[in-house]
Amino acid sequence: MSTRSIATVSLSGALDEKLRAIAAAGFDAVEIFENDLLSFGGSPREVKELCRELGLATCAFQPFRDFEGMPEPQRGRGFARAERKFDLMQELDTDLLLICSNVSPAALGGIDRAADDFRQLGELAAKRGLRVGFEALAWGRHVNDYRDAWEIVRRADHKAIGVILDSFHALAPKFPTTAIRAIPADKIFLVQLADAPKIDLDVLSWSRHFRCFPGQGDLPVSDFMESVAATGYAGPLSLEIFNDQFRAGSAARTAMDGMRSLILLQDQLAAKFPAARGHRLVPRAPSRGVGFLEFAVNESKAAALADLFGQLGFRKSGQHRSKAVERWSQGQIELVINSDPDGFAHSHYITHGPGVCAIALDVDDAASAASRAQALKARSFYQPVGPGELEIPAIHGVGGSLLYFLDTAGKNWDLDFEATGVATHGHLLAVDHISQSMPYDEMLSWLLFYCGIFDLNRLPQQEIADPRGLVQSQAIINTEKSLRFVLNGSASPRTLSSRFISEFFGSGVQHIAFSCADIFATVGEMRARGASFLDIPDNYYDDVEAKYDLDPVTLAALRENRILYDREGEGEFFQIYTHIFDERFFFEIVERRNYQGFGAANAAIRLAAQAREVRPLTIPRA
Repeated sequence: MSTRSIATVSLSGALDEKLRAIAAAGFDAVEIFENDLLSFGGSPREVKELCRELGLATCAFQPFRDFEGMPEPQRGRGFARAERKFDLMQELDTDLLLICSNVSPAALGGIDRAADDFRQLGELAAKRGLRVGFEALAWGRHVNDYRDAWEIVRRADHKAIGVILDSFHALAPKFPTTAIRAIPADKIFLVQLADAPKIDLDVLSWSRHFRCFPGQGDLPVSDFMESVAATGYAGPLSLEIFNDQFRAGSAARTAMDGMRSLILLQDQLAAKFPAARGHRLVPRAPSRGVGFLEFAVNESKAAALADLFGQLGFRKSGQHRSKAVERWSQGQIELVINSDPDGFAHSHYITHGPGVCAIALDVDDAASAASRAQALKARSFYQPVGPGELEIPAIHGVGGSLLYFLDTAGKNWDLDFEATGVATHGHLLAVDHISQSMPYDEMLSWLLFYCGIFDLNRLPQQEIADPRGLVQSQAIINTEKSLRFVLNGSASPRTLSSRFISEFFGSGVQHIAFSCADIFATVGEMRARGASFLDIPDNYYDDVEAKYDLDPVTLAALRENRILYDREGEGEFFQIYTHIFDERFFFEIVERRNYQGFGAANAAIRLAAQAREVRPLTIPRA
């Protein structure tokens, strides 16, 4: 198994904090970034001892800049600097120095000149039992292609000189990776991994601000790794990430995400390369939709929530035999209201207030799903169960809520309930999607979590205009379109998404969408039962009339019912929203007619309407 490593620059915090987070996540090794060491209050020997205590090897010290191809006197000073770094490396107990290609305006071109410099440096390194790895920066002055870096290493022809391959520097400029297969494995001293989203930006800025872990971006990192694996390389795989979100986030969470990404990447490789078979994960258990949603409330909120469910056409179908827990049903939708004063739901309510404390997902094999989640470092959840109660596999999810796994064996989760009525087969059919709000810097983390464990694929990220800032929205969906999540995050503290996090005291489910086959009949019956919905201004319907060739009857029904409309090719989408319940969460009713999106064109209209309803946000003065 390849050594799993990460560069300290990838995480936030001081060097000792980073090292502890890296070790806790299960990494074997670390690349120590020079600035992290220079700003640390301890000595290099103390860093070495801390790494030893934590069980971390130091696989490289980096970066050493502007070395090859320099004129005198800079050339001489470069060798002198290298000798000082060799001293430092020996104190750190690492044998590999990473040199990145020269970006200095003073640098002279020429592969042979660079090869001569590295051959001479190799002699100095070899005397100390050290090695030097050369990496081509995508913005290097004369060397910006890994193939040129390899040619320099090849011509240097020294046992202490090798090449360092970085997936970003190969993939961002769209260099072919097949040439990697021709590099001897023993001349590849280190492989660094990073992904990135596809954005129109110069490669330096792209690299310095938007790198992310494999699987979080759009670069074909798996293709790069297939070429590396074809060489027989068995050295460290090291993550090197420069990302503004990661720098602002939790070092522990970032390190865990990094480990999760490496496990997933190695699992992909294991299918094609026998040497990697030990990395195989249990395959993703196909998901079939939402089994039930559990709401944690107190007694008074339970009554108000039950009234809302009734207005939406749900029927109370069960009462727990021994707890203050109710089951409400309609179509394939199962909702649970938990106001019991004991257990996890009560703890969730005390921490967050009213809200969704658990989501149960229907999967083909609950045990396999739980096993895969544990292998990917998800936290399992256990709590005592009463006599005759079913123990359902569960893990911790967004905001500390739970994700249960239900398969055929778990379908009798409702046996703990005494039937109180016949579930209605009303207009609502199923859970269409679940929208979760979280801090912006956590979005990539939960994206990797969901797509790593479940058979979910991401759609293109959307940028939504809230009246008080921008919201980033990332949808993920399974193949059969029976399970959809939408992850929302905003850097602005004033958006509805951010206010939810503030008032809910953490991330969580902000809204749930239910599907129906006839939204006009559905909404009509809901209104007859006392339901009321978000008010949409007439200006919106004037625009819909101008934009689409809708018949007058449909247009009038949209306006009368305050239903939003969108069109995507031949597909149509209808949606309407309830008012926000207790300033926490709300519900959406949707009808899809060959439509795959989420009504992004209407999001700004909905957010503006909700902003008019919520109480003003008080910003404390400094």
